Amino acid sequence: MIVAAAMKVHSQLGPGLLESAYEACLLHELRKQGLSVANQVGLPVVYDGEKIDLGYRIDLIVEDLVIVEIKCVEAIHPVHQAQLLSYIRLSGRNVGLLINFHVAHLRDGIKRMVDGTGWER
Repeated sequence: MIVAAAMKVHSQLGPGLLESAYEACLLHELRKQGLSVANQVGLPVVYDGEKIDLGYRIDLIVEDLVIVEIKCVEAIHPVHQAQLLSYIRLSGRNVGLLINFHVAHLRDGIKRMVDGTGWER
């Protein structure tokens, strides 16, 4: 559902806009489908037992399960994947999508990531 909604947004808007435009439109599409979606969710870092608010924000969390990190960059680099993996781990979730809207064909801009810890539960 998330990928189909992202493809619809990309088809209508095309590449070249700001991340905030794609985020707002994807949020709208997902909510139209009846999904629960939170946007710009604060993500504190827990260090040495203390929650420290450093201003990190998760772009979208769908159904309180899937983190969606939106990018508009020439290419996805390892640091973007590391960022999503950190968000997955810090939030206690297991699945994330990295979606780069700055591509000609959105299928080339989607990366699914899963944190392999905790699967035995």
